Amino acid sequence: MATGNINVSVENIFPLIKKFLYSDHEIFLRELVSNATDATLKLKHLANIGEAKVDYGNPQIEIKIDGEGKKLHVIDQGIGMTAEEVKKYINEVAFSGAEEFLDKYKDKVEDAGIIGHFGLGFYSAFMVADKVEIITKSFKDEPAAHWTCDGSPEYTLDAHDKTDRGTEIILHIAEDEQEFLDEARIRELLVKYNKFMPIPIKFGTREETNKVGEGDDAKEETVTVDNIINNPNPAWTKQPSELEEEDYKNFYRELYPTQFEEPLFNIHLNVDYPFNLTGILYFPKLTNDLSMQRDRIQLYQNQVFVTDNVEGIVPEFLTMLRGVIDSPDIPLNVSRSYLQADGAVKKISSYITRKVADKLNSLFKNNREDFESKWNDIKIVIEYGMLSEEKFFEKADKFALYPTVDNTYFTFEELQEKIKETQTDKDDKLVILYASNTQEQHAYIEAAKDKGYEVLLLDSPIVSHLIQKLEASKENISFARVDADHIDNLIKKDDEQISKLSDEEKDSLKTVLEETVPKDKFSVQLEAMSSDASPFMITQPEFMRRMKEMQQTGGSGMFGNFPEMYNLVVNTNHELVGQILNTKTKKKQERLIKQSLDLARLSQGLLKGEELTSFIKRSYDMIK
Repeated sequence: MATGNINVSVENIFPLIKKFLYSDHEIFLRELVSNATDATLKLKHLANIGEAKVDYGNPQIEIKIDGEGKKLHVIDQGIGMTAEEVKKYINEVAFSGAEEFLDKYKDKVEDAGIIGHFGLGFYSAFMVADKVEIITKSFKDEPAAHWTCDGSPEYTLDAHDKTDRGTEIILHIAEDEQEFLDEARIRELLVKYNKFMPIPIKFGTREETNKVGEGDDAKEETVTVDNIINNPNPAWTKQPSELEEEDYKNFYRELYPTQFEEPLFNIHLNVDYPFNLTGILYFPKLTNDLSMQRDRIQLYQNQVFVTDNVEGIVPEFLTMLRGVIDSPDIPLNVSRSYLQADGAVKKISSYITRKVADKLNSLFKNNREDFESKWNDIKIVIEYGMLSEEKFFEKADKFALYPTVDNTYFTFEELQEKIKETQTDKDDKLVILYASNTQEQHAYIEAAKDKGYEVLLLDSPIVSHLIQKLEASKENISFARVDADHIDNLIKKDDEQISKLSDEEKDSLKTVLEETVPKDKFSVQLEAMSSDASPFMITQPEFMRRMKEMQQTGGSGMFGNFPEMYNLVVNTNHELVGQILNTKTKKKQERLIKQSLDLARLSQGLLKGEELTSFIKRSYDMIK
């Protein structure tokens, strides 16, 4: 029997600890299963190139719990180790066997699929165990070895009678880590980290009922089978040509078993230069709530789960999607500072942006009707992308849609062509009208439609920011909400209404109105409109309203200093306005103005509290 001290190289260990320090004890299982996978894949590649004269067969990894003995076993049927290799790869901490293997066979094996890049993974076992054993038999014709260590630099290494190829790690679980002897807890970790590992993972057994025989003679028999908890060949590891639409949907259900709605469509990622990346992204039905839909994309490294916080790898606007991204170029322990600094990660982010834009453009061109039907479910992602990613903004010009309140969809180019003759202001600038809430702005929408204007429905929470972006990037256009203060600038001279009031009457009317209407809240404007239009309408200066909206959706705090000012637009051609002007009794005149103003405020949701109570009481009095 050999004894000795583990050779910890201070020169090698500290840089690795900084990169590979574990904050969560549960990671140990991921590391041990990853090591077992490495050992199995190494054997497969050596067998393929003729250096291992063995029958590779159908190896699996087995996880066993010994509750009575307080032990957890991780068993593989991989390459195994000789006693000398145990000394080299286990005792010399931070020496990576996986890296040496890749370096030795890099010219013979294009993609070994080896997970490990550090030699520290095995030692994560000591986070939960106060003693660890390794029983291992190499594929070479050499005796098996038995290594034992209690977490100190001292170890024992002697021969063992194991005859089958592979390695068994035995963890003697510490008293304060007994949760890792619970079957449900181990199953949870295996599903979380190893659900798609490339080697089958056995965890216990289960009973299956099979039919034996045919027809009336058929009988049912119960058999015990291995319980394989992972899918070694998930959809993203296959070529798109190998998959049907139903395969993508089935994989979505596998990823999100509690999600009942089908995804709208998927994007299959597959690139091997200048970096390696595979994956499948799904567009789910999305709401306007940006805060509720993040962290649903899972990041893997060679089929090992890393994290579901993919900011920095996936562009921020796409973190609302779902699916899987797998790249060997991203380390198992991802830090935000690493992602921000790494050039490969930035290229991955750009690639994903481009791929998503190309897919959306393809869907739009191939089946516009279907794309339009999905628009309300995907628009928040596209609008957010247009706002935050310049390259995506440029590509989105081809497929971004601008729906009207009547459910007609235009691209921006089509919209410009549609309204160029009817919606220009005095400076010949194209004015795009939009509504953000069809219920609250219904009267204004109808008034605009009566004049033959197109009114878009832009109701996402970031619409004010997006409009600013569009106005800055498009020439000679501006946006105005349908209840904005300068919509009447669109009316051409020959369409203008002539006021029924003389200039003297208008001056008198304005004086009467300003005596009653609160000056600190409203600016009175007289406009000659159709006699069918509302007598009083409230609009808000477009600039001020936008500043308020941008503040509510994350804009600068300075926007909060703007006062709540509105315009009261009074239709001089309405019969009620004429009645107000000609009313002899000051008290009645004041009551008509207040009632008309409050009705306009009510239509805009501006009448609340004591003022609303007074309005209701006054209304009942007028009815009496």
